[in-house]
Amino acid sequence: MSVGQSMDPKITRNILFLLFALPGVAFASWVSRTPTIRDILNVSTAEMGVIIFGLAAGSLLGLLSTGHIISRIGGRSVILGSAFLIVVGFVIVGLGTAFSFTSLVFVGLVVFGSGYGAAEVALNVEGSAVENQLNKTLLPAFHGSFSMGTLVGAIIGSGAVGLHLPVVLHFGVIAIMIAAVTLYFYRFLPHDTGKEKEASTQKLGANMKAQLAVWKERRILFIGIIVLGMAFAEGSANDWLPLTMVDGYGVDSLTGSYMYGLFVTAMTIGRFTGGFLLDKYGRVPVLKGSAVLAAIGIILVIWGQHYLVAGMGVLLWGLGASLGFPVGLSAAGDNPRGAAARVGAVATIGYIAFLVGPPGLGFLGEHVGLLRALIVVLIGVSVAGLISGAAKPIRMKTEKSKFLR
Repeated sequence: MSVGQSMDPKITRNILFLLFALPGVAFASWVSRTPTIRDILNVSTAEMGVIIFGLAAGSLLGLLSTGHIISRIGGRSVILGSAFLIVVGFVIVGLGTAFSFTSLVFVGLVVFGSGYGAAEVALNVEGSAVENQLNKTLLPAFHGSFSMGTLVGAIIGSGAVGLHLPVVLHFGVIAIMIAAVTLYFYRFLPHDTGKEKEASTQKLGANMKAQLAVWKERRILFIGIIVLGMAFAEGSANDWLPLTMVDGYGVDSLTGSYMYGLFVTAMTIGRFTGGFLLDKYGRVPVLKGSAVLAAIGIILVIWGQHYLVAGMGVLLWGLGASLGFPVGLSAAGDNPRGAAARVGAVATIGYIAFLVGPPGLGFLGEHVGLLRALIVVLIGVSVAGLISGAAKPIRMKTEKSKFLR
């Protein structure tokens, strides 16, 4: 019996904490160097937006295709392949920057984004499987590990900027680190997580049809709406919170950055403590409570009248928004049969909210102001709270005649 097949799920859990952090390190490393890359390429902000679209397009490609691939070859192989794409994409972006070749940077971001999107689905499928094996809520903490990875990547990126390291050198070191860690640890993961026996024998068209069928499942669509509302709340804060505080409350840029730091801190705390609350009180009550916290927080930000009151709102907003995405993915993976397709579908909805929602909020804010535009975010989390019952766990009989909580 090979290492992957005989591995203790607790060891798999520990490895996943590390592997979840790697995409966070990569993503934050890219974000930290975007001002430098823009200046080197000598492009406008609008042109930089077009370049960054390559990352969004690649991410959607990875998200939409990965469920089908996992069902045929298993999550472990996809995790290795996604790391390869991230590494190659990072190197291409670094080289494109070094030679001031805009098209090469765009291509690199498409490749990087494809690996990033594929990793998000494959890691969540593995994480959901470990949850079921250990009968313990883990995905929020796994996503907390991703948040810690972004913090590490941001710190490394800030250091690279301070030392004036060339982007190609910075990204090259990150790529080597991701490759080395993944190559060493992926072999300890189970072989066939998410693999469907029927998928390996089905023709491609029939398998794709089966993968798309999950989008017709009422429960998955409602879970998707929950994730949509919560991910929109998270993505909107990531993109607009500092500017919202500056424009809405007249604070300086440093204070706006502190407010965003408060939000990220609240998100991280919520994700690392969420597992305890979920195991004690259950998904539905925690999701409802999270939606209420997020809604109160957003209300305080919109109508708080003073930046300190808004700061309290930012804290509640971050705590409330922290669990919606990981809990939705956990709920999508309740049934091991077809888990890859369902987790992939819900993850796609969540990342569409990240990618499409915030720009739309900016367009609305241009006309009514960013504070008033947040009313749309408030509506989203309110709807998520109202339909949170859709995430109620499915009672599945296991091989040991026990039931999932």
